Amino acid sequence: MKKIAVCYKWVLDDTDIRVNEKSRDLDLDKSKPKINEYDRNGLAVGVKLKEASGAELFGLTCGVDTEPSAKDALSRGPDVVYYLSDPAMAQADSTVNSKVLAGMVRSLSDIDVVICSESSSDDYAQQVGPRLGALLGYPVVSYVSAVALDGDTLVLERKLEEGAEHVKVKAPVVVVVSPDACEAPIPSVKNILGAKKKPANALNLSGIGLGAEAVKPLLSVQSVKAPQTDRKAINLMADGASVSEAVAKLVKQLSTEGIL
Repeated sequence: MKKIAVCYKWVLDDTDIRVNEKSRDLDLDKSKPKINEYDRNGLAVGVKLKEASGAELFGLTCGVDTEPSAKDALSRGPDVVYYLSDPAMAQADSTVNSKVLAGMVRSLSDIDVVICSESSSDDYAQQVGPRLGALLGYPVVSYVSAVALDGDTLVLERKLEEGAEHVKVKAPVVVVVSPDACEAPIPSVKNILGAKKKPANALNLSGIGLGAEAVKPLLSVQSVKAPQTDRKAINLMADGASVSEAVAKLVKQLSTEGIL
């Protein structure tokens, strides 16, 4: 195993997103971009495999204004980051992201393992990993909760609803990891400073063999609204009511509404 690539997405920080209570529209003005939380775990898995195999570790990302992501990504362990930034990807869906990432992987030649996280915090479509494997012609192992290396063979644990499955697979392969596959550490000051000395290389669509048609999304997002929540906010212990009185009120309320 000589080359490992971890795909990550540059997304808006959802903790800074505000909601207009009347229209339920999202206010993104104060939301700054960050590396998708799930992809931080993917980068940690990549570092673990790099240390076990001695392979070169690449970070790959695509989208709009992705260049600033490189420093943060490099502080998390990759030897080099390749980023593709193009305004044409402003409305990119899973199909577009998969095509572009596949082109980036091919441009680097002989990538043995491609690591993706299970999803992104913005769309949460859970499609890029499997689509990427199909485009590359690599087998895909999803829902991976633990990764180990035995010689040149990957030993993977898949967490399923009714237990766990253990899989052995050789490269090339796309591995889709869950957040518990590896804890994502906070970069140390040393790693942050060291990231400045690592290379971050820009790619473009034509350089990976794609034209404007390839980045036209198949899905069109008409609007994004916050979910509507109607709460009665009934205080059962108002006026100093005891627990037993509150329980009696709750039973009466639920009975009135036909729930009990």
